[in-house]
Amino acid sequence: MVKLGIFGDKSTLDEPKLAKNNIQLGVNYKRFSKPLIIGENHTIRSNSVIYNDVIIGDNFRTGHNVVIRENTNIGDDVLIGTNTVIEGNVLIGSDVSIQSNVYIPTNSLIEDNVFIGPCVCFTNDRYPIRVDYDLKGPKIRKGASIGANSTFLSNMEIGEGAMIAAGAVVTRSIPPFYLAIGSPAKIKPLPRSLRVHNRI
Repeated sequence: MVKLGIFGDKSTLDEPKLAKNNIQLGVNYKRFSKPLIIGENHTIRSNSVIYNDVIIGDNFRTGHNVVIRENTNIGDDVLIGTNTVIEGNVLIGSDVSIQSNVYIPTNSLIEDNVFIGPCVCFTNDRYPIRVDYDLKGPKIRKGASIGANSTFLSNMEIGEGAMIAAGAVVTRSIPPFYLAIGSPAKIKPLPRSLRVHNRI
């Protein structure tokens, strides 16, 4: 079952058609929340949950078991892979490809033309539970590529066109068009041949 605008008021989508497709809309959410707004040509696969107060552009696609929480804005031509969790208060641009099993915490920014490989984990709490801390997710600038199984401390900025190697542990911000590799990640300039933007 796909749940859209979970815990929300009535949606503007065609409810009889959605019911026939085993899709559930708006299940008693907080007062004054706004129903999900989603553009044309979307494909949302089974067991995905999209909360109210979410705005999504055209040509949106998900895998299975995706969770997108409230106050998230997503642009056009975005793919969200299976088992990915977006915790809310997140901005995602257009032409973004997020693969399976990615965790995107509250207060994250992902700009246009970003690729995020499978099993990437971003964080937003520098001292979990021990210290009061303003939650600060990553800022992933346009055209960056994030390799599989990489992990990021909170409040990292990944510069325009930067590349993060698979398995890297990123403990500091990465300048534009630099490569981060290893654990903890070391940074070095990208080779000239790789200093281009993604075409997603």
